[in-house]
Amino acid sequence: MGKTKREKHEDIDEDMDVKKVKKIKIEEEVKEEEETEEMSIPLNDSRRWTELSYDQKIDFTSIIAKPMATRKLAKKLFKLIRKASKINRKTLLRIGLKDVQMRIRKGETGIVVFAGDVTPVDVMCHLPAVCEDKQLPYIYVPLRADISTAVGIKRPALMVLIKESADYEDIYNECKLEIKSLPLPI
Repeated sequence: MGKTKREKHEDIDEDMDVKKVKKIKIEEEVKEEEETEEMSIPLNDSRRWTELSYDQKIDFTSIIAKPMATRKLAKKLFKLIRKASKINRKTLLRIGLKDVQMRIRKGETGIVVFAGDVTPVDVMCHLPAVCEDKQLPYIYVPLRADISTAVGIKRPALMVLIKESADYEDIYNECKLEIKSLPLPI
């Protein structure tokens, strides 16, 4: 009918072994998940996106992101953005969709740098046409995290308008010529 003390003790040992095995399996699963989390990049951590190679960043871009900056041109653009940001961010840079759109329509000139990984694309797909109408040079770079890193802000920026200044005239003109030499999308 009932179990003896010895049988009950053996059952408890078996239960403990099963619990230990389950605990070990759970710990192993947690370790595997942590390892895969380190390999994949969370969407909200923009600093980790910048660690990817240029070719990997291109994989995240939208189909309409043309003309896309080459690796060399992207580096020059980010250098130009950093210089403008260090000199005077408020007057030399226009950051973000609302600000850039408003300033372009008011007639400000400069180089417009768009992020290629914007979703939904409908948010900004009309701006390249506006830039063409206003005869502003524009280009896409792979990630918005790269733009925000170059500007020195934490929140990802969809686009930036770089105004001309005598402080960085050489690199500005060089970037402008390279952008104008690229073929426009059809």
